[in-house]
Amino acid sequence: MKILVTPTTLQPGKNSAALKSLQDFSHNLVFNPTGKPLTEDELIPLLKDCDGYIAGLDFITEKAIDACPHLKVISRYGTGYDRVDIMAAKKKGVIVTNTPGVNAEAVGELTFGLILSAARNIPHLDRSTREGGWIRSTGMELKGKTLGIMGLGAIGKVVARCAQGFDMEVIAYDPYINLEYCQNHRIKSTTIDEVLSCSNVLSLHLPLNDETYHLINRESISRMPEGAIIINASRGGIIDEEAAYEALTSGHLGGLGLDAFEQEPPKNSPLFQLPNVIATPHTGAHTREATDHMAALAISNLIDVLSGQECEYVVNR
Repeated sequence: MKILVTPTTLQPGKNSAALKSLQDFSHNLVFNPTGKPLTEDELIPLLKDCDGYIAGLDFITEKAIDACPHLKVISRYGTGYDRVDIMAAKKKGVIVTNTPGVNAEAVGELTFGLILSAARNIPHLDRSTREGGWIRSTGMELKGKTLGIMGLGAIGKVVARCAQGFDMEVIAYDPYINLEYCQNHRIKSTTIDEVLSCSNVLSLHLPLNDETYHLINRESISRMPEGAIIINASRGGIIDEEAAYEALTSGHLGGLGLDAFEQEPPKNSPLFQLPNVIATPHTGAHTREATDHMAALAISNLIDVLSGQECEYVVNR
């Protein structure tokens, strides 16, 4: 069987133990030569003759799926699958799987790192000090402040736990919220409106879909407290970046931490001109532990499907 492997952290010379388990299943492996997520036109020539596909953050469109008559499974290396045309895959009988929960600690910890960095403006102070400056910057203490979480899944729960370690009050919105979990872990379940109006720090952990695209826009930002911080370690399209730039320059927002952008990698973003913007390259899941777990589960999912075994993590049944 021919298998395409595109995640940048699952290439020759990286994660050799995981790759060996895949090579034991198939010797006919094709890798991503670009070092970045693939566009539709880059993907089709690599995928067209493949039976299986371990997918990074590539753009897996209907055209790409239709061009691959042998394809049986798309095994997402990660939780999100908003870049996969799920309906097109289902129509062609292609099974799509994912790896939920295995990167929650990694993404949650990076999220809280972004919160701390934005609250105390750490990256800007670091750069200034290295350049000979010795400036004073008045930051925000987290103790006693309110953290609002949109999306209380596995990652949101890690962020909540970290925030409570700093004596923050945690409120959350999730359309599928587990009320018993909230009661047991001192989290207030509430509405989007209250999360926006009460959060000194807002952390986003939502999938990108028609309902969440530009959920954080001029109107929603205007309802947040003066000087609030927004953190996005989920999907870039959830934030209207132009609206965020305006709110940062006006002073209504105090800081912005981004591990995800509408365009990745971002090019010439005006946000990068601002000292109170912290940016990382969609790296939340990239710890040694998380990449090992994601690789093992993505490979296991692929092998299960191609071997005719039951797979627990199918997302398009």
